[in-house]
Amino acid sequence: MEPFTFASSRSLKMEVSVRIDSLEGTRTPLPYTTLLADPSLKHVGSNASNSSDLYLTVQLFADSKPLTVSVQTSYKAFRSNRTWMEWLTVPVRYCNLPLSSQLAITVWDLAGPGKAVPFGGTTVSMFEKDNNLKKGRQKCKLWPGVEADGLSDSTTPSTVSSNSETDRLEKLLKKHELGEIPRLDWLDNLAFRQIERINKQASSERKNDHYLFIEFPRFDFPVVYNDYDYKTEAVIEGDGPAKKTLGFTMRVYDPEMNRDNPAESKHRRLVRSHRNGPLDRDLKPNAKIRDELNEILNYSPTQDLTSEEKDLLWKFRYSLARDKRGLTKFLKSVSWSDAAESKQAVQLLPKWTEIDVDDALELLGPGFDNMAVRAYAVDRLRKADDEELQLYLLQLVQALKFERIKPSTTTDASRDSSLANFLISRACMNITLGNFFYWYLMVETEDTNQEYKRLFSKVAWEFQVALGKMEDGDKRRAVIKRQADFVFMIGEISKEIQGLRESRPKKVERLRQVLADPKNELVSFEAVPLPLDPGVNVVGCFPEASNVFKSSLFPLLIHLKTDTGARYPIIFKTGDDLRQDQLVIQIVTLMDKLLRKENLDLKLTPYHILATSAYTGVVQFVDSLSLASIEEGKHAPAAGVLPYLRNNYPDETTDTGVKAEVMDTYVKSCAGYCVITYLLGVGDRHLDNLLLTPDGHFFHADFGFILGRDPKPFAPAMKLCKEMVDGMGGANSVNYANFKSYCYTAYTTLRKSANLILNLFALMVDANIPDIRLEPDKAVLKVKERFNLEMSEEEAVKFFRNLIEESVNSVFPVLMDRMHGFAQRWRK
Repeated sequence: MEPFTFASSRSLKMEVSVRIDSLEGTRTPLPYTTLLADPSLKHVGSNASNSSDLYLTVQLFADSKPLTVSVQTSYKAFRSNRTWMEWLTVPVRYCNLPLSSQLAITVWDLAGPGKAVPFGGTTVSMFEKDNNLKKGRQKCKLWPGVEADGLSDSTTPSTVSSNSETDRLEKLLKKHELGEIPRLDWLDNLAFRQIERINKQASSERKNDHYLFIEFPRFDFPVVYNDYDYKTEAVIEGDGPAKKTLGFTMRVYDPEMNRDNPAESKHRRLVRSHRNGPLDRDLKPNAKIRDELNEILNYSPTQDLTSEEKDLLWKFRYSLARDKRGLTKFLKSVSWSDAAESKQAVQLLPKWTEIDVDDALELLGPGFDNMAVRAYAVDRLRKADDEELQLYLLQLVQALKFERIKPSTTTDASRDSSLANFLISRACMNITLGNFFYWYLMVETEDTNQEYKRLFSKVAWEFQVALGKMEDGDKRRAVIKRQADFVFMIGEISKEIQGLRESRPKKVERLRQVLADPKNELVSFEAVPLPLDPGVNVVGCFPEASNVFKSSLFPLLIHLKTDTGARYPIIFKTGDDLRQDQLVIQIVTLMDKLLRKENLDLKLTPYHILATSAYTGVVQFVDSLSLASIEEGKHAPAAGVLPYLRNNYPDETTDTGVKAEVMDTYVKSCAGYCVITYLLGVGDRHLDNLLLTPDGHFFHADFGFILGRDPKPFAPAMKLCKEMVDGMGGANSVNYANFKSYCYTAYTTLRKSANLILNLFALMVDANIPDIRLEPDKAVLKVKERFNLEMSEEEAVKFFRNLIEESVNSVFPVLMDRMHGFAQRWRK
């Protein structure tokens, strides 16, 4: 039996309780002029002293109605700190709590004999957004001078969205307290002292703000909201008068739950009126409705439509057919279970203005299963050239999972699916597309899901059959086989080196011996396109230049020889799933194209990467140094980025002493990667995976954590460290000002293509990408959140300016970088 991971609220029979801890904040004394104008204010205790006697009342509400009478704290005289540390019990059990339950907490101030006035109020929900019962310490904003209202749409909410450093630290402290962040006593003490200083500084800046600290009981398991099950009776034995019955509890499922509501269906049919369909052609929206429709068309792909919005889209479908943005929204409004309605929708498809590629990608996602709609999206993709198609090929292969292909049948997948037919035909026509299509399919044939495994094996077999029918088909298939043999040979060598129980120098020596061994035919062989970069033909390798990296998996560095005599260094990894890194590099490449399209070249370095199986992969090696190595000062007369660039490309005529174009490359590439890694939520950033080439190209490597995940506590939202800023000439330099300007331009430019990027991530929800697989339903939302699409362009620039300031001034990343550097040196 599996262990419990949560408990239900209906099994919790104890009464609701809350501990009132303390009230923090100061109030500026009222001026004498105010007291003279209203003498009654003199009797209010808090106007005379910041340590006046206060008491609290707590009352439980649900759906804007009180559930219980209020309970009150006992009298307590304060000298300095307002601390109660008193548990209050509300006369209702947890098992009886509705999901909308919330506590209305009011702090009362004495205003004379027998009179009290509200000092402030706050309303706290009992359940989190994920339906988990709140537990542990809570920081509640106190709204001054008002009583807590307890309403569903409360005017005194306990939480107010904020991007301040103190609120971010408060959330992390709560995670630490609940054991979600590992404890390290000496590091925790350093962190707590720094947090205390930050809080004191913030308190001095935010006068008159008050926060009430309370604590809910802690339980061994998360407590999830669950309503009562219904009881019924069952006959268990006997017959007639002698029969016995036993009552038992069972969950009752509504058989109509997943069916259309007849009343709603009838209403929809009446509103949409199929019989008067032809009359809809002449309907034109007025100015008000036009604004409403325009607002709907600007929704992001993740936005759900209300029934009223769906009816509006259907009503004005003919008018909307002239707007390419409207098709995806219109198709979401269609009731596909209604044969007549779905027929009308399909008939309207060819009359619609041609949609953009990002909308076509959305139609191939899991939200659309009508084959006519998917075929329409494929027809739009046919107009994309091979270079553009290559940008989306990774996602289009994943989209095959949402087609109605029957892997268990003998029929061709291309007959079942227009997408499969399209991808196979285009892969046969273009060698580069065919190369990547083959390798993407090969990785998916190792899927643990047997249905997907059979599906991709079927498509891969049909691709080979289609290739064989080409004029040069046999030659193309032979090339693919030789590529696979080459990758297999390198993989076997990698496994051998990895398994050696020898020192790294011995491993390096063995690697060079194996590569140079004539039996393996790797020094020189017939030209074969490199799977990583099929535009490059390799004819051998340089064994003497090969190396083994200092890593637990011992990746191999192999210098391949091209047919032009040049070197092409690659890193081969065994035991590592590179599909997540492959996805990140693909998105970086796409964003680079989008920025260049707007004449913004940020000198990005999207190196090539290819997962050749679920546990092996090849990475292009770019000659560079980590910032950690540069900061050690071994590669320049002095430590730091600026001395390093100055040593490689000096120019005494510039302020920094670095050649102008090299500094420009450095500044632009820093800006580009800061924006992109923020949008993708890349984590585990430290000086060892921030790399710099001698000519100023800055870039990131190792994308084991994305979508906001990070193994280290207190990780910043964006990696911008002091070392990077110093390399520009400091925070007061012109280069740093240019860096910020490039960041703002890149962020606002990429926000315009947010729908395309969100749709690409939506197609990856069923892919075996580790950080997507953890929460597939939230992956797209995590990316969308970082685009801040609800903000205007001006607000977005202001937001990113604050993000830069928070990142560069954050203390904890500096400490973690030093700890990481110390650990690396200790290992060496």
